[in-house]
Amino acid sequence: MNSNGLVLNRRRLLTAGGALAAGAMLQATPAAAQLKLDITSGTPQPIPIALPDLLGDPQQARAITEVISNDLKRSGLFAPIDPNAFIEKITNPDAPRFQDWRVINAQALMTGRVTRQADGRFQVTFRLWDVFAGQQLTGQQFVAQPDNWRRIAHIIADVIYQRLTGEPGYFDTRIAFVDESGPKQQRVKRLAIMDQDGANVSYLTRGDELVMTPRFSPTAQEIVYMSYTGNAPRVYLLNIETGQREVVGQFPGMTFSPRFAPDGQSVIMSLDQNGNANIFVMDLRSKATRRLTNTSAIDTGPCYSPDGRQICFESDRGGSSQIYIMNADGSNQQRISFGDARYSTPVWSPRGDWIAFTRSSRGQFAIGVMKPDGSGERVLTEGYHNEGPSFCPNGRVLAFFRDPGGGSGPSLYTVNTTGYNEMRLPTPSYASDPAWSPLRS
Repeated sequence: MNSNGLVLNRRRLLTAGGALAAGAMLQATPAAAQLKLDITSGTPQPIPIALPDLLGDPQQARAITEVISNDLKRSGLFAPIDPNAFIEKITNPDAPRFQDWRVINAQALMTGRVTRQADGRFQVTFRLWDVFAGQQLTGQQFVAQPDNWRRIAHIIADVIYQRLTGEPGYFDTRIAFVDESGPKQQRVKRLAIMDQDGANVSYLTRGDELVMTPRFSPTAQEIVYMSYTGNAPRVYLLNIETGQREVVGQFPGMTFSPRFAPDGQSVIMSLDQNGNANIFVMDLRSKATRRLTNTSAIDTGPCYSPDGRQICFESDRGGSSQIYIMNADGSNQQRISFGDARYSTPVWSPRGDWIAFTRSSRGQFAIGVMKPDGSGERVLTEGYHNEGPSFCPNGRVLAFFRDPGGGSGPSLYTVNTTGYNEMRLPTPSYASDPAWSPLRS
């Protein structure tokens, strides 16, 4: 381990197992090669990467390596090499035989070790290598309680992703969703949360009330969602870590689509009054509400731009549901979708470059994206009843749900913003309304 120029990089992990601290960054050699994947144009060719099992406790090392490999593979940007093709059996993670990895065309290589400490915690150290240059790109070590091993794996995958693409990863995140179980006409709907790969599912509500549209706060510690007990709609704010929840407000008429502002200090939503719905924003401290639209139409599904200066929303003021944008104070409202279809559920990318949407026409539903000015529209995936897109933190992948109809129910999927690498997310039961969290702190 290089002891010069250590960079401390601490990430606080709030889990039942206790805190995990990221340790010293292993400095790359001065002449480090520039192995990097260009993900800004077209469909990039996945990088062949070798991920031999970490050294140390075989069971723990294999489990961590497997999660890292699965994360990178699911991104569509990496092609983990079959371990059966490996020539070298790693015995010294600090000095791999690069010629053995070049033979199997590995462009990047990860090595590392898991060590159990006297206090029961374990230490994970890893290095990422540029195989053809024979030089280290980055490395890091972690000390953690055993229960945090999956988070360590996700964070390592994020480090590899960022070093080789130049953009932050999205693996150390969670997805909130509505778990649906039971007969089709008597579905029990519970608010649930899981890791982005489908692991560690837990339930946040009991199923004795209808829940809809969970949305994360910018800190990823709170969720705002809709709940119906009888015919009474309520907007709740739920702290994920403590389980405490509070009513944001009780409003006359129906309430739809609550979502946090980027600063987390207010919630924007649609309120139905006298048969038409308009968009309001509520300050979470004072509980004061301010009306942003005032039409006889249905304005709903609001979502802020990442900088908080604009809002996209859907409205049928023009005769059919279309996407509009306006300034954060409600001024300068203008339509941006003009396709021969109905557009709904708009959501702004965390990067600010795209607005995702659901588009329906002649019984077909599509998830697509367009630029904030309405240009560049493209469909990413089509199918029966696709709905509810939600961006991952770096804006490169969308989660959504698909309900094929009949006697079955909805399932969660992900797709890249280029329209490739569509994958189904595993859930215990039927699932809908996904919401992707920011990176965990």
